[in-house]
Amino acid sequence: MITKDMTILEVINTDRRTGEVFASIGMHCVGCACARGETVEQAAAVHGVDPDALVKALNECVEKKS
Repeated sequence: MITKDMTILEVINTDRRTGEVFASIGMHCVGCACARGETVEQAAAVHGVDPDALVKALNECVEKKS
């Protein structure tokens, strides 16, 4: 389960497809140096994205894992 306090890198390492979720809303976190230390909540704030909606979208992506 993805949470707001996970770093971007932790999320991407959980499921690489989550990078597509970030990219779809203009967050190009996969290649960003901040991904190692910035949490989902912090990244959402910087990009003006609702952190709860982002976490929901990330978890939906992970749940679709086959």
